[in-house]
Amino acid sequence: MVENTLKPLLVVEDNPGLQKQLKWSFEGYEVYIAGDRVSATTLLKQHYMPVVTLDLGLPPDPANASEGLAALTEILKIAPHTKIIVVTGNDDQANALKAISQGAYDFYQKPIDPDVLGLIVDRAYQLYELEEQNRRLAAVDGASPLDGVIGSSQAILAACRLIEKVGPTDATSLVLGESGTGKELFANALHQLSPRKDKPFVALNCAAIPDNLLESELFGYEKGAFTGAVKKTIGKIETAKGGTLFLDEIGDMPIALQAKMLRFLQERVIERLGGRSAIDVDVRIICATHCNLKDMISEKTFREDLYYRISEIVIDIPALRDREGDKALLAQVFLERYSKANGRSFRGFTDAARAEIEAYKWPGNVRELENRVKRAVVLAEGKRITELDLGFVADEDHMQTLDLREAREQVEREVIQRALSIYNNNVTHAAEAMGISRPSLYSLIKKLGMPEPGK
Repeated sequence: MVENTLKPLLVVEDNPGLQKQLKWSFEGYEVYIAGDRVSATTLLKQHYMPVVTLDLGLPPDPANASEGLAALTEILKIAPHTKIIVVTGNDDQANALKAISQGAYDFYQKPIDPDVLGLIVDRAYQLYELEEQNRRLAAVDGASPLDGVIGSSQAILAACRLIEKVGPTDATSLVLGESGTGKELFANALHQLSPRKDKPFVALNCAAIPDNLLESELFGYEKGAFTGAVKKTIGKIETAKGGTLFLDEIGDMPIALQAKMLRFLQERVIERLGGRSAIDVDVRIICATHCNLKDMISEKTFREDLYYRISEIVIDIPALRDREGDKALLAQVFLERYSKANGRSFRGFTDAARAEIEAYKWPGNVRELENRVKRAVVLAEGKRITELDLGFVADEDHMQTLDLREAREQVEREVIQRALSIYNNNVTHAAEAMGISRPSLYSLIKKLGMPEPGK
């Protein structure tokens, strides 16, 4: 039996001539025809209809839009997510706008050009599919720790399946992935899927703490252990007792501290700084890094024995550029999320914006995409998010100057903006990625007249 791959489309039209024309105009669609409101709602109850074209002039009162508007209301009651494209006379824009205000997706004015109407239908169907993917991901309603992972690509689904297998075990796991891929989200899912889920999940970013303080953060210290140690303090390892300790950016751990960490992993015993007693700690360890640890082992900056201790299971999180189909889905999810949070309403992205989202390599991965959409929601002035709202430079305006100093400043400004977007306005990490010092980056920002990050 051959599977029907045609996409369903409901055409609500009372003119027999137009019915025949539209029946054969939509390539790739299985077209259902309804001549009035009752037959339209009947078909909608019997079939899955993501998109409907609706003539507002329907019997028994085809000269007015009242019956068509009533049909619009009933269709949205039956299938609230269906995209309805209303078709009106060429002098009836007022009713078309009224239909939009009542929930229609778009409108099209007669006379009908099947090619133009077909493009509108295709776009509506694509948007419906994106929103439907998002609804399916949200439908679990908190039952799965992987709810926060948005995507439907094979690459991300493979990572999720591995998380589901490893989570219930006590295996020490190493999560690998570029900055912005969501490594902590996956580490937390491992914890939530484990028998330790009711115990603490404690996260520590090894790159965010100065080397001389990292040891005391991990192991804790006794009163008087060093200048300023005025009371006994429990470290992150003890805080996570019974639960999970997540060590983010393990590749940035100083080589001297790696030896002490290896001993703890072997014996599950710690000593606080300045202490003499051994403390047993039952804790699961999950590590993450964007570094290539095998290269670091060759360069003698990461211990090989520690690597084998932390990598009983290795989980690779794919970069956004390798997640086919997920860019548009994530962009739509973030648009809905931040539109709601900011009390704004948009009709999606322009075609040019969607093209840029798909073509761009997203070096900052999901974090960069989220930051760009969040910024666009705040700043956009139109009904749709454009490529300029997302921070993409229009080709015709890009690098037209012949002034070498002006061109250099323009490039510097774009690189700084991209780095800050990727690293969520963290100046230290942005400067490191650009290969300059933190003070140098601040000097550049001031010289270029850019706003100070975070202000």
